[in-house]
Amino acid sequence: MTDSATPADAMPLLGPGDPPPFRWHRHQGRRPWLVVCDHAGRAFPAALGRLGLPPEATARHIAWDLGAGELACALADRLDAPALLANYSRLVVDCNRRLEDPTAFTVNGDGHRIPGNEQLSDAERARRAVACYRPYHEAIAGYLGALRGAGAAPLLVAIHSFTPVYRAAARPWHVGVLWDTDDRIALPLLAWLRREPGLVVGDNQPYSGRYPADYTVWQHAGRERHPVICLEIRQDLLLTRQGVAEWAERLARALLAVGGDASRGAADV
Repeated sequence: MTDSATPADAMPLLGPGDPPPFRWHRHQGRRPWLVVCDHAGRAFPAALGRLGLPPEATARHIAWDLGAGELACALADRLDAPALLANYSRLVVDCNRRLEDPTAFTVNGDGHRIPGNEQLSDAERARRAVACYRPYHEAIAGYLGALRGAGAAPLLVAIHSFTPVYRAAARPWHVGVLWDTDDRIALPLLAWLRREPGLVVGDNQPYSGRYPADYTVWQHAGRERHPVICLEIRQDLLLTRQGVAEWAERLARALLAVGGDASRGAADV
């Protein structure tokens, strides 16, 4: 029972039955790279319910990136590298946003009103950040820092997925390569993917990777100047195990082909 003298938004958010804020996959991977997935999960803390949404709404792309977590794990297996996945829905707090960004606690998810995010107090925002956001980013920073401390120049790979249709507009891309000013991975990866028969490859499509977008990759790689790439895969291509496996194989081949030289040269940047 909550102490009546203690405001609800000052209490710890996660209870004993809630999942942790993130999970590792292949934590002991030998390659000094890190695969991350900001929108892998769609969990909600029990204390928040579903933020006033019906169950079917929280299964849609407004709550998470469908197939992205499975792809991140499958890719990590093929790279023999660890993957770190956020467990909570982007509607609780979006781990790929600055906390001061209004969309970090969005009140509108692709036309869906999010009642539980309306009129949030600063204390409630902070409570969600402490529970679900900061531990995830601290884990990324800690792992990459340990690799750098061991003399490695780690490659950070961020995995997302996108809807085939957005606001009645069809999206033709199968994969998007998102990047800002560091082209060490982006340009050779774009060239590699464009040699694949039948693929429609987006260069900063369907979203831009230009600053200040893509908070996670900028925060954890841009500042340190080690190689980084963000990949967006169309969600309808990741709805089956076969689809996930095919994309994991393709992306692993591509990253292994172009990532080694970038990582070796990063120490000179």
